[in-house]
Amino acid sequence: MINQFKLLDSVAILKPVLNTRLTLVEPEYASISSLPVGLVGTIVEVYDTGNDYQYLVEFADNQGIEYAMAILKEDEILVLQYELAVA
Repeated sequence: MINQFKLLDSVAILKPVLNTRLTLVEPEYASISSLPVGLVGTIVEVYDTGNDYQYLVEFADNQGIEYAMAILKEDEILVLQYELAVA
């Protein structure tokens, strides 16, 4: 299987991510039930499980302070493009 996502890619989540799947860093976010669709994070680790790839995604506020992390699968994220790539 081809790894389509890279370390430090900005991604948006395509499905809500339940708080049971989150590592919550900041206590004030402990009461949330899930991260919403469209929330943007950064891939900070890539895991090759042999059958597929999984991604540790960090979520941070506007000041860059991390508040949550989650391990997500390829079908749960979309890479955000900031430049037009011409082949």
